[in-house]
Parts: sequence; structure tokens; C-alpha cells
Amino acid sequence: MLLVCSELCLRTDVVMGKLTLFSFLALCLLKTAYQAYQVPPAKLEAIYPKGLKVSVKDDGFSLFAFHGNLNQEMEGLEAGQWARDITKPKNGTWIFRDRNVELKLGDKIYFWTYVIKNGLGYRQDNGEWTVTEFVTEDGLPVTNNMPILDNRESEGSSTTNRPICAASKTVVQGFSTVCQGNLIFSEDFDKAKLEDLKNWDPEIMFPRGPDYPFNAYHIDGTVSLDNGALKIKPELTESHFHEGVLSEQWDLTNRCTGKLSTWECSQSASGAQILPPVITGKLTTKNHFNFKFGKIEIRAKLPAGSWLMPEINLEPRDNVYGSERYASGLIRIAYAKGNPAFAKTLYGGPILSDAEPYRSYHLKEKLGIENWNKDFHIYTLIWKPDGIEMLVDGETYGTVRPGDGFYSSARDRAVPHAAGWLRGSLVAPLDQLFYITLGVRVGGIHDFPDSPDKPWENRSRKALYKFWQNKDHWYPTWYSPEMIVDYVRVYAL
Repeated sequence: MLLVCSELCLRTDVVMGKLTLFSFLALCLLKTAYQAYQVPPAKLEAIYPKGLKVSVKDDGFSLFAFHGNLNQEMEGLEAGQWARDITKPKNGTWIFRDRNVELKLGDKIYFWTYVIKNGLGYRQDNGEWTVTEFVTEDGLPVTNNMPILDNRESEGSSTTNRPICAASKTVVQGFSTVCQGNLIFSEDFDKAKLEDLKNWDPEIMFPRGPDYPFNAYHIDGTVSLDNGALKIKPELTESHFHEGVLSEQWDLTNRCTGKLSTWECSQSASGAQILPPVITGKLTTKNHFNFKFGKIEIRAKLPAGSWLMPEINLEPRDNVYGSERYASGLIRIAYAKGNPAFAKTLYGGPILSDAEPYRSYHLKEKLGIENWNKDFHIYTLIWKPDGIEMLVDGETYGTVRPGDGFYSSARDRAVPHAAGWLRGSLVAPLDQLFYITLGVRVGGIHDFPDSPDKPWENRSRKALYKFWQNKDHWYPTWYSPEMIVDYVRVYAL
């Protein structure tokens, strides 16, 4: 037996000292029996609010073992983050549990299993499983936050403990059932440091089309937490680095969240094509929370300063209808331009094209008594299967209805990608999963129409350069350029 085991260890990547005794002995037995029996596939489940459950139906085994890593591929037959031998089945099933691990949507588990049957060992290799939904400890579908339990007894059975609720029109990635009216997402930003914000990731990139803003997204020095609030504050690139940096090269590849090997991750200045003169921040829930239809409420103070724009948006996760020219839509929950001359006008609604006359066709506006960036306000958007409603401080100021579908109005205004929406529902392209974004952007070629007071022309090849050359006029107006967000809440319809 020892000779066989030694030969096996030389032929594999088994890490001695990490594998349990039963696991090691079972591997030894594989030498003569591996091809004779196929191990039943393991069932993996992500438990809400935390936990992992791995189960295999009993087939006369005397041992079941599970070895796996979270978000890291296995190196051969290494023991892994999880290395557990189970010696007894329960109700005809072999079960491994980790009750402490907190899994997230998109997490991937790499694993291998083996069993001992009739004195011989058999292995199932190269297992991969991705978290796409959560279940309760009993394996029942999770609603949205905490299951509502039905403790009524059904005929011929004991307590069912099945989640019940009024079914919602809201869809949340990872949940099979959503309860009507429930809070499905909440963020109060009451953490000690940015790393503690588990539902958000920073964008680190040079944003490009369709709007080509004049900034780079970078978290260093632009995003912070202060007294239970999120602050996103733009700053001059030269102030962040050094004078003259706009004529150099900037490579974000190691941390870039954009498309690698493109201008989204690396840029070199050339003549009037300088680097972005402003650094600002943007956070998204793309990797953690995506939903379709719901009520989102955000309490925030908007940035003040010429050519600044708050980004309080919903963006499409998958770009089902295309990734160019807002073919898959963008929903602006609220924004007011930072220029003193514009700051009294609040806008909200969907953008379904990059250019006029359809870009602003569905946007609704409200004229304020004072500039909207003077104080905090509660911005609310209700996104339904048949339209969108915008509110501020509890007052409705606009509704958007698709009528017979957004396609009709877009076709009449020569929107080239509108035909693709015919593949969707009445509200297409706004019938897919979207995620939340919070940020501040600067300038660009679509949000600010050309005027005598604007230092650049939207169609000019030197738009970015002319903007920077006018710094002495716009930078002194940035007396309060940060966007401050108190909380974000999303409710099911």
C-alpha cells in the first residue's frame, strides 16, 4: 500500500501535509479503480445570508471528501481552501457545509471530490461552479432580503416554512423570488473605509464614447467616506501629479476596468490631444447588484461648478441591444448641470440615443427656486414595465410612457439602432437588468450644447484642449465641486 501511495504522489500534484488521512488513502485506491465508476456530480448551493452547502447523493459510499478554492483555480490535486472528509451521510445524502463564508453573485468555486465505494476510491476532477442565486438553509428559493416564512401546516405534512409574499414585478439578479414592496438594496455609507463598501466597485479608466467626457476615472484622492456619506470630488490632473503631465503618457492597465489594450486603459498625449485634465470618481454596483424595475431613492447634494455633471444613473448590465450610442439605454435618476446659469434646472429620465433630436426627447425637467446644488434633496425614480416616473422630495415632476413602444418615436427621429428594440418588450431597451452608478463627470461633447460662453465646440477635434486652455475661467467656479450621497435605497414594486 505504501508503495502504491508513493507512486501516486509522484504522478500527481498532491500536497502532502494538507490532505486529510482519509483523503490521501482514497487517492491511493484510485490507481486501480478510477475508470470503473463515475462519482455522482456534487450539488453546490450559496446559502443566504452566508454559507456554502455541497451535497452528493449516497450510493453506498463509506466516505465523501470535498476540496475547493474560492475564486482561485486549483493547482492539480491541492487540498484547497476547503479540505474536508465526511464520514457519515444524512438522510441518504453526503453533505459538506461552511456556515461562515459570505458568497457574492459571480463568485466562482473550483473544486474536486472523491468517494470510497466498496473499499475503492474514485475522484471527480476539475469542478467549477458560479454563484448565480441564493437559497435558504433548507434549499428553498430566497426572496429578496429575508424570506417571509409561512408556518401553516399543509395536509399530511408538518410546517412548510416556505417563503410567501405578494409577487413583485421587480427582478433582482441572484434571487428567484422578490417580495412586493420590500427593500432590496440599501447603502448608508456608514463604513470606516472604502474597502468596506462591499456592494460597490470603482471605475478606473479613461471614459470614451459616446460622450467623451474630459476626465479620467480614478479612485485615488477623488472618492472618500465622511461622516456616513460618500464624497466624490474632481481635481485637476496636474494637481494630483505634476505640472506638464498632460503632455505625457498615462497607463492604467494594471487596475483598469475598461477594455484592455484600448484608449480606455492607456493614453499618450500628442499635440492638442492631451491627457484628461481632470481626475474624478465613479462607483458602480455592476458586480454586486443588478435589477429590473423598481423604485430607487437617493439623497444627495449635487456638485457646483461650471461644466460639472453628476452621474446618478442606472446603466445596462449586458448591453443586449448594443453597446454603442446608448442603444441599450441609460436612465438618469437625476442631474443638474453645475454651471450657475443652468443649476436651477433638474432633469431625469431615459437617454436612448447619443445625439439630438432624440437624446433629450424623454428627459423631464423641473425648475427650482434655488440651484439644486445648494442643499441635499431626495431624488426618486420609479421604473415600471410600462414607463418611468421621476420625483424630487416626494413630488412628481415627470413621467415617461413608451406608448406603443419607444421604437415608434425613435424611428420617426432617424435613430439607427431603434429597430433592435422590436426584439424586446413594450419598454425596450429598458427591459433588462441595470446597475447603479454614482459619479461626477466633466464636460464632454453632448451634455452641453454649443454657445458663445462655452470654450469648446462639440464637433471640434480640439475640444479637450480648448476646454483646458479656458481653465482660468471655469476652475474658479468650482467652489463646491464634490457630489455627496447620504444613502441609496431600492424597493421592489
